[in-house]
Amino acid sequence: MTPVEQIKGKRGGVGLRAYDPERAFPGFTLFAPLTGGGKVYLIEMHGEIAHSWTMPYSPGLYGHLTPHGTLLYNGKVPEESERFIADKGWKGGVILEATWDGQVLWELRQPDHHHDGILLRNGNVLLLCLGEVPQPVLNELRGAYPDRTPDGPMFADYFVEMTNGGEVVWEWRSWEHLDPQVDAPMWPREDLEEWTHGNTVFELPNGDILTSFRDLSTIAIVDRASGEFTWRYGAPNLAQQHAPVGLENGHILVFDNGTRRSDAFMPYSRVLEIDPATDEVVWRYEEKQNVDFFAPHLSSAQRLPNGNTLICEGTFGRFFEVTAEGETVWEYVNPFFASPPGKPDKPVRNAVFRAYRYSAEQIAAMR
Repeated sequence: MTPVEQIKGKRGGVGLRAYDPERAFPGFTLFAPLTGGGKVYLIEMHGEIAHSWTMPYSPGLYGHLTPHGTLLYNGKVPEESERFIADKGWKGGVILEATWDGQVLWELRQPDHHHDGILLRNGNVLLLCLGEVPQPVLNELRGAYPDRTPDGPMFADYFVEMTNGGEVVWEWRSWEHLDPQVDAPMWPREDLEEWTHGNTVFELPNGDILTSFRDLSTIAIVDRASGEFTWRYGAPNLAQQHAPVGLENGHILVFDNGTRRSDAFMPYSRVLEIDPATDEVVWRYEEKQNVDFFAPHLSSAQRLPNGNTLICEGTFGRFFEVTAEGETVWEYVNPFFASPPGKPDKPVRNAVFRAYRYSAEQIAAMR
């Protein structure tokens, strides 16, 4: 008798699941399994591994390729301490740049770093970090939301711009620009110690920063000169979203996880393209039966040069490409399942934070 695979994600099939070569954007897809031992994979369109890197920090958060042909990698530094962020699965702590053959060109450590870190066009690094909310702001939050704030410290996000030599040149602190009377700190069932739970920093063409606060169900643009918000977008259209990015047409593409929707009776995910000039949703992807597509956390979306969109359903390690009309033309499921490092009693998973498609020309330039 053939034994039955007991891991649901494997039982449904892994690796390449679908491919329409006439309509898919040709190239290579990059991803780093969250339980992958520091591995970063580059696969070709048929799902075969074309290249891989083994990073010195495991587990990692994610990696992506830079315009000058290197791998930028956000990793996790082991830490045993009483710091709030130390035992969080989304803690980072290190960002590095590596060559095609894995040579580390530089690395930066920052103990508050989590989720995201990017290279800016000026060559500096921008890190998403977690800091303690000052007592005066915490007192205001406790007054406005007594059932949603802890008795002890509370934490929120800040940004740090550094040279790759470690010099800090700019900082921005969310608690200096959020309104404790307006910005509800979280849904009642979230970890009461955390206010914002940022998951993204993205540089726009004018140098302003696009960010995402999951626990506020809000994405926002931060003016680099003043530090003020110049645009905000949130519930009910967003619900605990991830990975907003700016598009060439000035619009914003975002993965709307939909974990706790205020406009629907059950959760479901979708990808939205938003015009920030009008707040209009100009394009969306969701399943015809919307509950068929749901990633409660992680995840990303990338607009491809041919107009298609690559979607990373991160919770389940599924990447798929859809046309502007919403038809699937490529699908792949991460086959690398493992328990979190050092936690063999935890369930095995194949989760991926983000995935990216690169053209053959981009990859050829790296080698």
